[in-house]
Amino acid sequence: MQENKRNVLIKYASMATQLLVGLGLTTWLGTWLDKKMTTKKPMATWILPMTFLIGFLVKLIKDTNKK
Repeated sequence: MQENKRNVLIKYASMATQLLVGLGLTTWLGTWLDKKMTTKKPMATWILPMTFLIGFLVKLIKDTNKK
């Protein structure tokens, strides 16, 4: 039982890390792209993290769905 709780804790901690790193990288990449394209509105800064969030939520639902 103790080992199972530990595995679940590690699983959710790794998901949180993936979320934070993914959001950070996509935000940084979006900002960089917006500077390179010299856009008036930060479109890439909004679109890339939102796309990542949608993909992450789909993955989260699939991974945590009990079968």
